[in-house]
Amino acid sequence: MEQLMSNFVGAVVFALLGVALFGVAFWVIDKMTPGSIFKEILDEHNNALAILMGCVALGLAIIVAAAIH
Repeated sequence: MEQLMSNFVGAVVFALLGVALFGVAFWVIDKMTPGSIFKEILDEHNNALAILMGCVALGLAIIVAAAIH
């Protein structure tokens, strides 16, 4: 039971770390681009930018998962 609890705590810590790194990476990308990415996607309905940011999200997720693993 102690091993199970240790593994669970480790998984939660790494999951929170991964989400935090993912959020920081998105914030950095948003600051590096001119204008607001979220405004452009939500208000202007820019589908191409939404698809691009989805691909960026997948790439960041793979990198964060590999770094944590």
